[in-house]
Amino acid sequence: METVLAAQGRQTCHPVAEASQVGSVRRAAADLCARLGFDETDAGEVAIVVSEAATNVLKHAGHGEILLRPLRCGDAHGIEILALDRGPGITSLAASMADGTSTAGSYGVGMGAMQRLACEFDIWSAPGKGTVVMMALWQRGAVRPERALHCGAVCLPMRGEEVAGDSWALAGDATSATAIVADGLGHGPLAAEASELACAVAMQGAHQGAAIILDDAHAALRATRGAAVAAVRFDMLRDELTFAGIGNISAHLFGGDDRRQLLSHNGIVGSNMRKVQEFAAPWDADSLLVLHSDGLTARWNLGDYPGLARCHPAVIAGLLYRDFTRGRDDVTVLALRDRQGWTP
Repeated sequence: METVLAAQGRQTCHPVAEASQVGSVRRAAADLCARLGFDETDAGEVAIVVSEAATNVLKHAGHGEILLRPLRCGDAHGIEILALDRGPGITSLAASMADGTSTAGSYGVGMGAMQRLACEFDIWSAPGKGTVVMMALWQRGAVRPERALHCGAVCLPMRGEEVAGDSWALAGDATSATAIVADGLGHGPLAAEASELACAVAMQGAHQGAAIILDDAHAALRATRGAAVAAVRFDMLRDELTFAGIGNISAHLFGGDDRRQLLSHNGIVGSNMRKVQEFAAPWDADSLLVLHSDGLTARWNLGDYPGLARCHPAVIAGLLYRDFTRGRDDVTVLALRDRQGWTP
């Protein structure tokens, strides 16, 4: 299996509350395009959609955030843009997608044009509940291998820290995948060292079972401060996932109208991990898995957001971060769904 994203390629968060910050996030996107090797045309399209997304946030909601995340799949590189706001929401998504629609002085290219520029696009909005827009743009002509899962993630440090003590990673192919979320004890570089090492070990043994991954991580993390870790192995040929967790990484599995919390045992990987146990559960085209660190409160319910459960997992991760982050801890939200569960 090939790693889709490891601890490298950190996500960045850019507040949008005044006009100058639209330019700031556009420059940040341009810098990311340059680092990823985007050509002038591709970088120009990224600039258009980032500028429009940020301007829409400012004009329609007054303030919000733009999250930028580098993407990699095989040899292809891309950029994911998440625009989050708690504004009045969109009454008619169909009207907002019309070309040239601009009710508040934005660039006026319209959501429809943004959708055409993006390789992947999704939006959730409701009156009084704000808006979340996801766009992913890939290098022109890039060939992306077929993957078993759609993935969405938010991984950000607590205020005042430059690096998150949380990490996550995902590896997969067309019929299987392995995902991990790790929360290093405390905050800052030493916490990041532990969580990133857990992810690196998991990706080296991504073909192994979830419990074996935790055992290997436990041995590797003994020289670190340790971490809470959850690992998941997906097998699409058997329509099954297996899960193992140590510490306070929450895992919620959705299938149809059912929600099931997957059990983690107490302990610290690298320190006092006493018991590792795998749990199996069905996994199919209707399944959705949400993993998160304790930087996110557990008091969330997808049912409070009509239609959200059917969205791209990046929209789900972004909304949960927007509304339920504690604000005093590193936060990671990883949402995963079967490749058949969402289509552009």
